[in-house]
Amino acid sequence: MRLTPTELDRLTIFTAAELARRRRAKGWKLTHPEAVAILCDEMHEAARGGATYEEVVNVGRSTLTEDDVLEGVAELVGTIKLECLFGDGMRVLHVERPIGKGKEAAP
Repeated sequence: MRLTPTELDRLTIFTAAELARRRRAKGWKLTHPEAVAILCDEMHEAARGGATYEEVVNVGRSTLTEDDVLEGVAELVGTIKLECLFGDGMRVLHVERPIGKGKEAAP
């Protein structure tokens, strides 16, 4: 089987996201690469599943909170720019501050 560079990138994101999901299931807080991998994978899947551009952006913004990541990671993930396959072709997503405030941050 021969894969294009885009397909190889997608498999790398998927593999990193699966590892991150396993660690998250153990109750571990995610590192920067793990958080980015989950965010990107969830957005890829939503786009591939037929979601609109706005719906995919909302998936990116609702997947993780500060409670899911190590201290400082939410600030490190300032913007995610990702090329996703939609029903009408490839489009670039731009999501600012995708990691939301967590319960621990509430007063």
